[in-house]
Amino acid sequence: AMPFLPCLKKKKLPVPLGGSIFQKHTPPIQQNYQALLEACLKNKCLFTDDSFPAHISSIGTGALLKKLPQNLQWKRPHALHRNPVFYTSNRKQLDLCQGLVENCWFLAALEALTFHQDILAAVVPQNQSFERKYAGIFHFRFWHFGEWVDVVVDDRLPVNQDGELVFVSSVYKNVFWGALLEKAYAKLYGSYEDLQIGQVSEALVDFTGGVNISIKLAAAPPDLWDILTRATYSRSLMGCQTHLGVYFCSFSLPCIQATKVLKNGLVAGHAYTVTGIRKVTCQDGPENLVRLRNPWGKIEWKGDWSDSSYKWELLSPKEKILLRKKKEDGEFWMSLQDFKIHFVDLMICKLTPDLMSQEDGKKWMYSLKSGRWVKGSTAGGSRGFCNGTFWMNPQYWLNVLPVEDSKKRQDSCNVVISLMQKHSTKHRNRAPHLFIGFSLYKESTRRLPPAFFTRHQPVNNRQVFLDEREVTHDFHLEPGVYVIVPSTLEPQQESEFILRVFSRKHLMIYFFFNILKEIVDMYEGKIWEDFFTKHFEQVSNPEINAVQLQRILNNISWKNFQSFHLSFSLDACQGILALLDLNASGTLSIQEFRVLWKRLLFYLEVFHKRDTSRSGKLDLVELHAAVQETGISLSNEICNLMAIRYGDPDLKISFESFVCFMLRVEIMGEAFRNLTQDGKGIYLRESE
Repeated sequence: AMPFLPCLKKKKLPVPLGGSIFQKHTPPIQQNYQALLEACLKNKCLFTDDSFPAHISSIGTGALLKKLPQNLQWKRPHALHRNPVFYTSNRKQLDLCQGLVENCWFLAALEALTFHQDILAAVVPQNQSFERKYAGIFHFRFWHFGEWVDVVVDDRLPVNQDGELVFVSSVYKNVFWGALLEKAYAKLYGSYEDLQIGQVSEALVDFTGGVNISIKLAAAPPDLWDILTRATYSRSLMGCQTHLGVYFCSFSLPCIQATKVLKNGLVAGHAYTVTGIRKVTCQDGPENLVRLRNPWGKIEWKGDWSDSSYKWELLSPKEKILLRKKKEDGEFWMSLQDFKIHFVDLMICKLTPDLMSQEDGKKWMYSLKSGRWVKGSTAGGSRGFCNGTFWMNPQYWLNVLPVEDSKKRQDSCNVVISLMQKHSTKHRNRAPHLFIGFSLYKESTRRLPPAFFTRHQPVNNRQVFLDEREVTHDFHLEPGVYVIVPSTLEPQQESEFILRVFSRKHLMIYFFFNILKEIVDMYEGKIWEDFFTKHFEQVSNPEINAVQLQRILNNISWKNFQSFHLSFSLDACQGILALLDLNASGTLSIQEFRVLWKRLLFYLEVFHKRDTSRSGKLDLVELHAAVQETGISLSNEICNLMAIRYGDPDLKISFESFVCFMLRVEIMGEAFRNLTQDGKGIYLRESE
């Protein structure tokens, strides 16, 4: 847990540094596609991507390896087909087939993407080919936790000994956009194996940056057909899932080879793409039909309105010719009623969330805020845990405003709130998702204090916590002020997150400064509050760089030591930042700064006590005594070396140098303790 500041009045040793460092989300590798392409063309060589090599490590380390064919090879499309094509503008030639990676969720989303050429072109840049300016390099764009990232790959693809792609392939064997897109997506998330577990809704958002609407079909709204109609004729992508069977391929578990194909032709617990809808006129009245596609490219529904169903004879010859396809391609029709019976969830991803509000064509606002749950600081857990820490969670002020262009008085406004957690490792499936959710409270112009939550209930009385990447809720709210409190289900669980709000008109602000002051007030008195109010209100970005750190440190006014003023150099601040910034972001978070603040208070007490001459510097004797005072044991030789490294020409140490010196000693000591096997020595690899 995050340690609290030692009080100046107490002789309290600081806790180890490493235990309090928040583990940030690992951002994707940034490569410049255009520069790499031009370099390869200039040098007349084909690109090889060392950051995602043609090696088994890019495939994974687990169960997927057991399914790989013998003599697996990596080959470029020119070695697989005499006329390779990157992409075809013919929609009928974009169909893909699933490979050994059981990522039906990814393929179902990808199929949905092919129905929207403008959205597809944003993900799959069209000016790429195997002819003009070909250098074995391709790139794709994904929406990744709030920003669009460009992912570069080489075109070496894993194949079996017959030269057949082992992962995603096209129905047309010379088309390679799908296989290369899957490789880029695997690189973004760590490996091909990391695509074994996922949800259609995740991939839909990654392709669009849109907002998901999930509908439980067993309790579908009466206007489901209208919702499907609006989704079909707007910029929406749709996927769905069948009921789980004894053997299954679910959104939350990897598909397995013993997949259960039911007697009706559907695959249990499988993801499908919704590819269209149609209202037809039968002899006995109208019928609403839904068209679906199995990402395998085969195995179809056998019930009413399937390819061989007698139902087609009830239509006019023209309608039957237009809609019916007697072809085993994985695509089929079924009635809306059967769709609601045989499928569990319908996922609709829309670029604006007006689907449920019937406000098509209206302009929507979009706000995104990034945040963190940190142990001992902002990881308060849910209200269901009666530990009194819920108030510690981040809070976001939301002002829902009435829309001026509305012709009638608005009693409520449609607001969609989405909370998304980030995985902390490069590999998306190495750690399970936390259960996450959020509470929404009415009326507040300030951060809600702890006592508020014991007396008030949230607007969403029945909060839902899901172990999924994203939790989204659709609200109809009266215009006014609200507070959003995102949290994990259990307290002291750490993660980064992004919070998104969509509405016709709103303002959204993070209650940033008050939360730290409240936490510190509880445990550390007024020292931090006075300092924080004075200095952090000048910092617009919660991440502090070396220049900002220098300005903050050099403007501290010490209540207990009025004559004490600091003069940290930029070089010293860069050194401090390098020591404490374990995530190599180039900045300190507020949490990391608090770790530094704790040390400053502790070191200041020690320094002031041992600086008996009040010269503002420690000589060698005083330095030895000061180090001993901190509880750290160093030999005379090491102390002398540190005085040479950090001291002035007379080997005297200023407080600024003492801080740098002690931080390095503490962190190196902790690194030793973490790496040693026997407490006597360590073996280091070159990188360590």
